[in-house]
Amino acid sequence: MELSTKKRIALEAKLYIKENAISQTDLAVKADVRKEYMSNMFKYNSDFTVNAGNDKTVVIPDKYFDKIADFIGYSYTKTYWDNQATTQFSSVIANLQESKAHGTTNVIIGATGSGKSHCINLFRRKNPSATFIVTVGSSDNLSDLIDKVIDELKLTTGKSKSKKIRDIAQKLRSLKDNGLTPQLIFDEAEYMKQPALCSMKELHDYLNEYCSIVLMGTDQLLTNLDVMRKKNKQGIPQFYRRIKFGIRQLPHIDKSFDLFLTDIESNDVKKFLRTICDNYGELHDVLVPVRRAADKTGEEITEQLIRKVLNLPNNLNARY
Repeated sequence: MELSTKKRIALEAKLYIKENAISQTDLAVKADVRKEYMSNMFKYNSDFTVNAGNDKTVVIPDKYFDKIADFIGYSYTKTYWDNQATTQFSSVIANLQESKAHGTTNVIIGATGSGKSHCINLFRRKNPSATFIVTVGSSDNLSDLIDKVIDELKLTTGKSKSKKIRDIAQKLRSLKDNGLTPQLIFDEAEYMKQPALCSMKELHDYLNEYCSIVLMGTDQLLTNLDVMRKKNKQGIPQFYRRIKFGIRQLPHIDKSFDLFLTDIESNDVKKFLRTICDNYGELHDVLVPVRRAADKTGEEITEQLIRKVLNLPNNLNARY
């Protein structure tokens, strides 16, 4: 990475800190960059090295500049995908803002590939103070999920699950007491199992009006809840009662993709993209490498180029 690029990233990071009223330490934690690296990056006329002990200095690795640039949303290379104000994007942002402002518990449901994860990361970038995101894994049990929250909050806690949950709640309530508007977002919440959902009920009871809790997932989350409710699984009816009127369904995906295809003139190419892509995520996965290839070779984006870049079969009737 060129020295000028490093200087620009450091400058943009300083501006981000000022605009969002967060500390240098907060940015280091959120961007997962060592504090001493951040301090040296921000020094006047920095040479971007750190003391490694024994009178040795080492250059701060480029990956830490990349982490900072990614977190603050600064791109120093050409981008091949622009954010668009889809109806799903606008709905997610509005719901997150409302929930964060009032400390409510909400469930946001949207189709796979509608940009939910992308939206919440952009939201945190614009609202870095006390916005925490935990991604639920398909194999996560309750202990795993609690530990992920603890890691996100950078919290030291007790050993039992109940003590950990109380410590989490206490930490988030303390942020509210100190003038912040904490928000805990669980992405891909359709993977939550019964014990994890019951713990959400417990967190809600501790944090209602103190900290926003948002479960972000597909309609599989609602399906799973309905199945568990019908089976009268322990704690699920009580949890559902608390979230029933906080459920928000996102609009359907606009499969014309018109917002994303303004640079493509060929109607045949647009038709082909609409045929092979079912959602915004898939469209992204097609257009980014294709646009990169077209930029590199100077070729026009055609169906043939798309097939070549993605190694798609030439059979027009092939299913995707």
